[in-house]
Amino acid sequence: MLLFAWAGGDEHTKLLFTLAVMFIAAKLAAEAFERLKQPAVAGEILAGVIIGPSVLAWVEPTGLTNALAEIGVIFLLFLVGLETKPADIFRVGGRAIAVAVLGVIVPFIAGYVLFILWGRHQIEAIFLGAAMVATSVGITARVLGQMGLLHLQTSRIILGAAVIDDILGLIILAVVSSMAKGDINYVHIATTAALAIGFTIFVAVVGARTVNKMRERVAKLRVGQAQLVFGFSLCLGLAVVASYIGVAAIIGAFLAGMALSESVEGTDMPHQAEAVTEFLLPFFLTNIGMQLKLDALLTPEALTLALVVTLLAVATKMLGCGAAALSMGWKRAAQIGTGMVPRGEVGIVVAQIGLGLAAVSDLAYGVVLVMAVATTLIAPPLLVQVYKGEDRAPSDDVMPVSSIS
Repeated sequence: MLLFAWAGGDEHTKLLFTLAVMFIAAKLAAEAFERLKQPAVAGEILAGVIIGPSVLAWVEPTGLTNALAEIGVIFLLFLVGLETKPADIFRVGGRAIAVAVLGVIVPFIAGYVLFILWGRHQIEAIFLGAAMVATSVGITARVLGQMGLLHLQTSRIILGAAVIDDILGLIILAVVSSMAKGDINYVHIATTAALAIGFTIFVAVVGARTVNKMRERVAKLRVGQAQLVFGFSLCLGLAVVASYIGVAAIIGAFLAGMALSESVEGTDMPHQAEAVTEFLLPFFLTNIGMQLKLDALLTPEALTLALVVTLLAVATKMLGCGAAALSMGWKRAAQIGTGMVPRGEVGIVVAQIGLGLAAVSDLAYGVVLVMAVATTLIAPPLLVQVYKGEDRAPSDDVMPVSSIS
């Protein structure tokens, strides 16, 4: 931290320095990528790689940056939920389930078989399969929102499939973690699955009706920006419940936004929430890049394995999820498959759990880290290409501030 030493400060100064570097670097990179007609998301993640431990080492991941990253993606999915009415998700429910199931089975089997053929341990192969399963919908949602395409049927399928995908990934992770500990707790796995499914269905079905009935009461609150305060309270509250159950907190945030989507039509709340998200989201994106550790990939074997795993991660999601949507045509299938490609923080979390249980080697952890960051960088440019020519929503309905060419 030579630059920080030059800045010369205590822990408080170090904290402010870290936040300033992350935010400014992300926005500068986003501006540069926009001018190059590339997705801003990719620039912000790449900024994290450059300022992180692997290159300039100006900042490094800490408990604080991880917490800010989680808050950032929570508010992003809340914002996406505000753009998504429950009826839209229910209309694509059957297709979303098929996309999610095939998008879990194909990557898991491919990851497992690859590591077995590579001569790795079976439990390590199972963890790799689990790391390749879950989709980081935050990246896809960000790109589609910037392009004004969240209203499309394929976008709804991706969002619905990602929620189901997360529940299936949770069940797989519970099984794999139990195996790593030497036994499988079927009661715990069944309970976790039932709670996750029940929570999602309950909020999706009952949430919107309940919130609509509370609209007039919320309007009478005397606190400033009452509707925004209520929305954020619901977002954080359901995120806590989701996390407690074992589902990703972002699913609770997305469901909170979806429950509010009908009651906030015609209000300023989505734009107010957008302003908060624009501040917090860069910490999520740069933190992904900062997780990359290039020194773990200095051997020819590690580089080769990382490349193969990354290509396999992209191909299996595109083939598995795309196959479930082939009846919609090749273009729609490609859009859905591409939207499910990013692994982001989800794959990293799986690898960290495996490392903590001594079930994953440093090599495998580094490979998963590269795969997670690489798929997150690869997806945005691909999304721009496969969605070319699609009708965008009116400018007032486009979620974030900037657009992607």
